[in-house]
Amino acid sequence: MRHQIISENRDYWTGRASSYSAINQSELQSGQRFKWREEILKRISRNFPGKPVSKIRVLEVGTGPGFFAIILAEEGFQVTAIDLTPAMLEEAKRNAGPLASSIDFLEMNAQALSFEDDSFDVVITRNLTWNLPDPETGYREWCRVLKPEGLLLNFDANWYRYLYDEDARKGYEKDRDNTAEQGLEDGNIGVNFDVMEDIARRIPLSSVLRPQWDRNILNTFGCSVHTDEDVWKNVWSEVEKVNYASTPLFLVEAVKRAG
Repeated sequence: MRHQIISENRDYWTGRASSYSAINQSELQSGQRFKWREEILKRISRNFPGKPVSKIRVLEVGTGPGFFAIILAEEGFQVTAIDLTPAMLEEAKRNAGPLASSIDFLEMNAQALSFEDDSFDVVITRNLTWNLPDPETGYREWCRVLKPEGLLLNFDANWYRYLYDEDARKGYEKDRDNTAEQGLEDGNIGVNFDVMEDIARRIPLSSVLRPQWDRNILNTFGCSVHTDEDVWKNVWSEVEKVNYASTPLFLVEAVKRAG
């Protein structure tokens, strides 16, 4: 089942690469770029006070079209960015432009990293964990490659919980109505959306209440964990706030304990 879902995910996101890249391009060309940069830099600098960014090694897991990798490379971090889908990596390289040569883009499974233990100062990801067939293994791998006192930043949400929870379903439907009433583009309606719903029914985190689950798992892997369930207020656009009002973005911020 796990290998089948990985294959289905790769196929789905291959088909979404171009349209998803357009979203990232819009973020890069708008104020979202600066909101995200401020949020991420604030948390990294707090964990590594006084350390030059050029000495900080960052791994972005599930880079997609490269948004985080690009804004971090612009700041001078040493950036490695991985994705399961070659088509996404091609979009990321195009979006990075001249910066592409300073980012190490690699095709890799987020749940089976090829890096050595204690390789990175920071691991960062957005909207990925929910989509993994084995998210516990994913977290174990990300913690493994983090250096002691390294920082994990995972931005995610309870995506597709409406498939299992009636209150979440009502909230999801209200979001669709509000989005239509305000004449906004609906990020939950598109080609092959039913395909991802089918995948979401067969992966573990769709029915789990998060970020409590994440906190519990990361504690078992030797991390000190903090969650921020209001981070969406700082980084989402007004359109996103309407589209996903019932499914707010949260942050799981973890530091790998030494020893």
